[in-house]
Amino acid sequence: MTILCATHFSDAAQRATTAAAELARKLNEPLFLVHVLPGDLARAFGQTLHDTATSALQDEVRRVEKLGARVSHQLLTGEPAEELARFAQEKGAGLVVTAGPTSASPFLGVGGTVDRLATALSVPLLVVRDVEPFEAWVAGKRPLKVMLGVDRSQPFEAARDWLRGLRRYGEVEVVAGRVYWPHEEYQRMGLAHPHVFQDVSPELRRSLEHEVRTLVSPLETQDQPPVRLRLEAGVGRIADHLVALAADEKVDLLVVGSHQRRAMGKLWSVSHHALRLAKMSVVSVPVTVAARGSAVPIPELRSVLVATDFSDAANRAIPYAFSLLPNGGSVYVVTVGEAPQVTESERDLRQRLHQLMPRDADAHGRKVQVEVLAGQDVATAILQAAQRFDADVICVGTHGRTGLKTSLMGSVAKAVMSHADRPVMVVRPFQG
Repeated sequence: MTILCATHFSDAAQRATTAAAELARKLNEPLFLVHVLPGDLARAFGQTLHDTATSALQDEVRRVEKLGARVSHQLLTGEPAEELARFAQEKGAGLVVTAGPTSASPFLGVGGTVDRLATALSVPLLVVRDVEPFEAWVAGKRPLKVMLGVDRSQPFEAARDWLRGLRRYGEVEVVAGRVYWPHEEYQRMGLAHPHVFQDVSPELRRSLEHEVRTLVSPLETQDQPPVRLRLEAGVGRIADHLVALAADEKVDLLVVGSHQRRAMGKLWSVSHHALRLAKMSVVSVPVTVAARGSAVPIPELRSVLVATDFSDAANRAIPYAFSLLPNGGSVYVVTVGEAPQVTESERDLRQRLHQLMPRDADAHGRKVQVEVLAGQDVATAILQAAQRFDADVICVGTHGRTGLKTSLMGSVAKAVMSHADRPVMVVRPFQG
């Protein structure tokens, strides 16, 4: 994985180059030092500008070589972001390093080279603001303290996996930062909203903490400090809260995933605003970095939610749900009561659910939890419960005659399949 560092020879650029060299030495990877001459300037000043830039590049190479890095250099001509993105792809770079926009940049760099790079690159972009943490980490003097922005998205997974790779090279202390809007989370998880708009109930906090802990679990290893969680309720732009949270934690590096949104999409882009506003260094990891094909790890299922309306077809899904967890985990067996039509008490419904458990339900360390859900919309109640319990898979049967009625393409099964943000297993009855 070649590291490419873009420089324009300023003091900030020299600090970024030093950080890139330290990382290249730590990771035992080659470093490319690149400067791009804008096409109009190159045409206006010709060979004189070219020679001056080449000389400055060579001086930087000699300085960086003293740090122990293996350095090559390249002078390019054209639009900086486009040329850097093209050159990074051509050289198979795994990381691009640059200095951040200065406070003198219009709108803190909106539309500048760093901003354009963040949407043009297919590899992570590291914007360096302080080189000392990288020098100390490479020298083994202290861990690198990192905040990882957490949400349920593929860009987050790409950022998490990039950070997981970085942890292989040294001690990295990780704080998982999750900024959320309480009102939205109450609706997503089907929880009762407190009377005060911004209040966070203990149940919501527990659910969110469990969800975040599950999302960052691939980072947990015996040779690294445990990941610490910071959850923050907020209103307005998430990036502002995340940057403030990172500053409060005094982290060295903020790592965020990126959809690489363009134009008006940048208004709600967390990575775009983090690159502009953060006082610490930032890594923006594009969704294109997410593992694909043979590199995708086989997921380990830890929890399954199975729903039934007590019909024979719906009940058939229950043993299949247990079969998905041969090595242990949690099975949530639920039914939905459509008050006031439901005449049986919750206690009776729970007892009926328990009677449906397979004989060896609690074998292999499996944990079983039964729940009676309330709601007029059965599919919504199931989806909200899956969010609340952070189930890896939803399992439903078809041809039920009450709550889970109709066929595979029927109302409930279809709604669950259409709106679920996790895999859905549909168990159909035997034909004939």
